[in-house]
This record gives sequence, C-alpha cells and structure tokens, in this order.
Amino acid sequence: MFHSFKEIEEYILEKNIKKRLALANAQDEDTLSAVVMAAKRGVIEPVLIGVPEKIKELLKSMGENPEAYEILEERDERKAGMLACQMVKDGEADMPMKGLMQTATFMRCILDKERYGFVPDGALLSQATVMEFQDRMMIVTDCAVNVTPDYNDKVKLIRNAVKLAGDIHIEYPKVAVVSALETVNPKMQSTVDAAMLSKAADRGQIKGCIVDGPFGLDNAISEEAALCKGIKSPVAGKPDILLMPDLCAGNIFTKSIHYFANIVSSGTLCGTTVPVVMTSRTDSPEDKYYSILTAIMQCV
Repeated sequence: MFHSFKEIEEYILEKNIKKRLALANAQDEDTLSAVVMAAKRGVIEPVLIGVPEKIKELLKSMGENPEAYEILEERDERKAGMLACQMVKDGEADMPMKGLMQTATFMRCILDKERYGFVPDGALLSQATVMEFQDRMMIVTDCAVNVTPDYNDKVKLIRNAVKLAGDIHIEYPKVAVVSALETVNPKMQSTVDAAMLSKAADRGQIKGCIVDGPFGLDNAISEEAALCKGIKSPVAGKPDILLMPDLCAGNIFTKSIHYFANIVSSGTLCGTTVPVVMTSRTDSPEDKYYSILTAIMQCV
C-alpha cells in the first residue's frame, strides 16, 4: 500500500514505467507546467497539441527548449481533444489529458463511442479524487460527473472506485457510504441507499471490498467519533473509499480539502478502457502532476 504520491512516483521510477501522454490544447500554463514536470522526472513522454506559438512561448518561459518537445498544431479546441483521443485509440499515446478547454468539450470526445470506444456498453463514467490523508491514500467519489446517482449507479461507482483502489495497490478496500447522518431515515434517500449497499456487499453482490453505511462524515473518518455514537464497524475511521451521496456533496468536499486544509490530491476518470487525465482549471500544477501519476498507475 502506498502512503503518499511520493511513494507512487518512486514506484513508477523504480519500475522504469514511462507512458506517452497526449495533452489537448496544451497552451495552458499550469497544465503544461505539470506535464513538463512529469517529462523532466522521466514518467511520461508528452505530445503537446494546440497552438504552437503559444505552447513554445510558455515552454520558453519555463526555461525549456521547445525543440525538445513534440508539438502538433491544432487550433480548434474540439479537434485538439479529438486528436488526443485518436492518438490513444491508434496506440500512438497511452492517455489523453485535458488542457485549456471546456470540460464539456473534452467529455464529448471521451464519450464518443463510435470514434473511440473508451466507455464500454453498460459502464458508468465517474470521477474520483485520490488524496493523501493521515499517512495513507484515500479515494472520494463522485465529485464531478454523476449529479444524483441512484442505487444502481452507486453500485457502479463503488466498482469503479474499487478498481482504482487496486491500481494504486489498496487491497480489499473499505468503502464508507457517506450521508448527513449515520442512521437510516426513509425521508433521506442517501441513507436508504447506504443501508442497501452495505447489505448487498454482505451478500456478495458487490465484490472485492467491504461496504458499510450510512455514515456521517465525522464517524466515517474518525474512530473516536464513531465510538462516541456507538458505531462498531470495520470501516468506521478506516475507510479507503468515501462514496458521496451526490455530486454537490462530493464537489464541495474535495474543494474544501484543497482550500481549507491544503490536502494534496489528484483527479481521475473511472469506467473508461484507457486512463484519462481530466483536472480542474483551478488545480495546482502539483495536483495536476499527481493526476498524471495516478493515470500512469491505471496503465500498469
């Protein structure tokens, strides 16, 4: 099990793993900084797609020689995303990454089944945030894609997160299904879903993990808080995955850990056949770099 992104980086370097990354609309300072960092540390070979003169100008401002980078011209935002995806489909790159473009534009490329087939039939595309918390790694989902997931969606969200957990060497993860409180309230559907998910896992309908809930956030992540409320669970205070009740809760939570607590994290898409690096425009270059590391682990 990894305890930090630094350990993930060390593992990738030790195993001499290097992946080819296609950055769509590369003329974005923070994203390009992360890609340059990854290239200099030897974990990726980048292809920079976008407006060449702007990309070269940014590279020079970073002290880089533009001639050392493969730069492909594509001035149209949508076509830049399409080119990155096509390169991955054709085996010319291992993963696409979103640069200076609208998320919706990038997502339309990823979801284009006829051209690329990155999302299999029956799969649910979801987002997960991987963060360092109390000397270990924790996954939070979904924070950016599924607005109001129902019970069946949440089963798929768990499966996606469990797959990601395995990619970063978390074996048999503990899943805490989070709501506003830790008791079942028929008027609060997220608590009912949590109880159903817990029972389904007990019966083997959700495999490869331990699921329990509902939990309030406090008793999900704190054993002391759980004991105060009389909660006895193998998950309470020790979760590897936090399943949020909806996108609003997940989105607010992940922004809170960044802006209030300065917790480092990475964002990734799950449910795809290839790793996809899709970060927020407000993510720091460091967090974007960690997202690249996470995507590399999804390739291994």
